Amino acid sequence: MNTPEENFAALGLNLPPAPKPLGVYKPCLVDGKYLYLSGHGPVQDDASLIIGRIGETVSQEDGKLAAQQVGLTMLATIKANIGSFNKIKRVIKVLGMVNCTPEFEKHPFIINGASELFAKIWGEENGIGVRSAVGMGSLPDNIPVEIEALFELE
Repeated sequence: MNTPEENFAALGLNLPPAPKPLGVYKPCLVDGKYLYLSGHGPVQDDASLIIGRIGETVSQEDGKLAAQQVGLTMLATIKANIGSFNKIKRVIKVLGMVNCTPEFEKHPFIINGASELFAKIWGEENGIGVRSAVGMGSLPDNIPVEIEALFELE
């Protein structure tokens, strides 16, 4: 059985730079055996953000890729602050927010971009937690997806 670090390496994906807070908050907080991650956006390898609104300037498929990029951004924060994905026991809760047009209804499909990534790293038993996926009228800087999460530490 592979470790989460080995599972991530096998995916061949890059981690973007861990984002710095753009407001008065902490990107992550450890409380006992829990790791809370603040809302993250889709930071790219060059530190720029993916921007746009799903159903308007961003397709459903590109929205799912943006959610995967948010997952990678969250992993960058974990790596920068905790040191290793192996220190995460499991995903407990994910809240995915989708910047979309009022008629867009496929919010869960979009957030699957991050959820599927976590499942590949920690396995289906530990990488899939409870989740909410909701639509928003707007998100900061016009990003298409913002996700926050709660993890249990080893």
